[in-house]
Order: sequence, then structure tokens, then C-alpha cells
Amino acid sequence: MRHALVTAGSKGLGRKVTDMLLEKGYSVTISYRNDKKAVEKLKADWAGAEERLQCINADITKPADIKQLVQKAKEQFGRIDLLINNAGPYIFEPKKLMDYEPEEWHEMIEGNLSSMFYLLKETVPIMREQHYGRVIAYGFQGAGQAPAWPYRSAYAAAKSGLSSLVKTTAVEEAENGITINMVCPGVITSEYKEAGIEDARPVKDNSIPVGRPSTGGDIARTILFLCEEDSDMITGTVMEVTGGVDVLHKRR
Repeated sequence: MRHALVTAGSKGLGRKVTDMLLEKGYSVTISYRNDKKAVEKLKADWAGAEERLQCINADITKPADIKQLVQKAKEQFGRIDLLINNAGPYIFEPKKLMDYEPEEWHEMIEGNLSSMFYLLKETVPIMREQHYGRVIAYGFQGAGQAPAWPYRSAYAAAKSGLSSLVKTTAVEEAENGITINMVCPGVITSEYKEAGIEDARPVKDNSIPVGRPSTGGDIARTILFLCEEDSDMITGTVMEVTGGVDVLHKRR
């Protein structure tokens, strides 16, 4: 049985990935930080699959928590085939770089970039032994080209750096049967983060060129495709799933 580790997998986009993985027969370890209600709901919804689901309280900005998370996943299921790093802090208040406090800057960099370093340090040796692994990071539209994103400088810097990290480690680990890719969602509103594509089909949304809302199902479906065994030729790729919407330039 393939095993997946999904950070922040109890709600939002991460929850939809967890659901799809369980539906496909994977065992899954998820991390969560504060929302115990979301974890209890996840467990209740998958009450018939308790043996395939493990929920670990962990803060991915803390290397010690990451180490413990990976160890528990390996101890419980014996392997780690997929690493889906869905977690990552975000500051919702738009502000210029000069208005950031140092602690806000560090939270963005540590939570979105350094955390991936620590996760790779813990999971890649396991994947090398298996000669198999699939790693997915999250980015934003255009992250692969390190564009300007006014009022989101810290987040954009972290994710653009993460894009380079993904591309570099993908080359370094290709010989070990490991692929490493980045998926970049577009605009997904709260009510659609845990929704499926079928939920959005009947809804008209003129703000997105394809004409319907983007959903967590769109992102999860893309991730599962990249994690297939036969997707081994796709590595070091930054894949945008935006429906054609222009996220970056709305404020210009």
C-alpha cells in the first residue's frame, strides 16, 4: 500500500487532497496545527478507514516537529511514497515590504521555504531507499519566473525561492526514482476549497476565464496525476491550475 504524507491535510485544499488519496486506496498521515475540530470531522468522515489514516499535531515552521512527523509516518506505515506540502503561512493583509515586521518576514520564509528543506531532509532518504518518491510543493501563478507581486513581497519571495528549490532537487534526485514538482492554484474562494469539480460545473463565474469557480478538486486531481507511477517523466515542473485568471496584476 502506498503511503502519503500531507501537511495541513485536515481542511481546505489539503483536505481535498487527503480525501482523494484515501479514495484511491492510499494510507495517509496528515499534520495539523490548531484546528482539532477539522481533524475530528476528517476522522468521522473516514470512520471506516481508521487503519489508513494518521493525524499528527505538528508545526511545520519547527524542524523538531517536522522530524517527529516524518518519523511517526514511517513508523506507522513503513514507507513514505508521497510528500504533499500543503502547509504554508500567508498574510492576508496586503502591505508593502517596508511595512513588514521582522517576525512576519521570518514566518513567511521559514513556513514556506525553510520548511521544505527540513521536510526533504527527512523524507528523501526514505524515498531513496525505496527508489521511489513523489514530492509536491505549492506555489502561486508565475512563481517559476519569480515575478513581482506587489503587497505580497515576503510570500512571493519564499515561493519563488521554493520554485528554484523544486527545480534543483528534481534534477538531483531524478536518478533515485523521485520526482519533485510544484502546483500553483489560482483564485479559490473559501467555499470551494474542499469542493469537487462537479460542485463548480453548474456555477457561472465571469471573473475566471474558463467560466466556473476553481476548486480544491482541481488542485487535488492535478496532484494525483503528478504522483502517478507513470508520471515519472514530469519532474522539476511548475504547473499552474488557474483557469486563466490573472492573480498577480489585479493591483497594478
